[in-house]
Amino acid sequence: MQFEGRVFVIQSKSEARKAVKYLLSFPRVGIDTETRPNFKPGAMHPVALLQVSTSEACFLFRLNRIGLPDCLVQLLTDEHTQKVGLSLHDDWAQLRRRTDFQPVNYIELQDYVKPLGIQDMSLQKLYANLFHQKISKAQRLTNWEADVLTEPQKRYAATDAWACLRLMEETDRLLTTQAFELIDNS
Repeated sequence: MQFEGRVFVIQSKSEARKAVKYLLSFPRVGIDTETRPNFKPGAMHPVALLQVSTSEACFLFRLNRIGLPDCLVQLLTDEHTQKVGLSLHDDWAQLRRRTDFQPVNYIELQDYVKPLGIQDMSLQKLYANLFHQKISKAQRLTNWEADVLTEPQKRYAATDAWACLRLMEETDRLLTTQAFELIDNS
């Protein structure tokens, strides 16, 4: 399973301003980040990519090129647009290394899905439990600072942000309808 909507790679601050203006018109967006992998103990790369998705379009902000501009900080601190993600504590910490800000109006999926009784909180497992479909993680350890992102990288990154949004919507539906059954696997 992968995101099939439109993917926009944002590589300038002017493109970022236009994308953020569009994203601020939505009540809820999915978010995620990608960082170039490090294979040396102790070294850490700055977050390279911020993905923000609606149900139909995903914007890949190349932070390694544009930094974390004011317009993106505005989105992350906007009280009207809810941000939905997984392991957001880590994402916020990484993003704050670029620019200090206090995120507002966000939902951590790992907390939100707890009433469903799901034990494994990885994005791949959550998605498999709720939709019975697999999300590939093949691109996870690729170079997110590459001059040009490959099509598989773009789809992978977009899928992660979009899947967060989709998981939130499905969790809302299940909790509202109570159309789920807790199964004890112990």
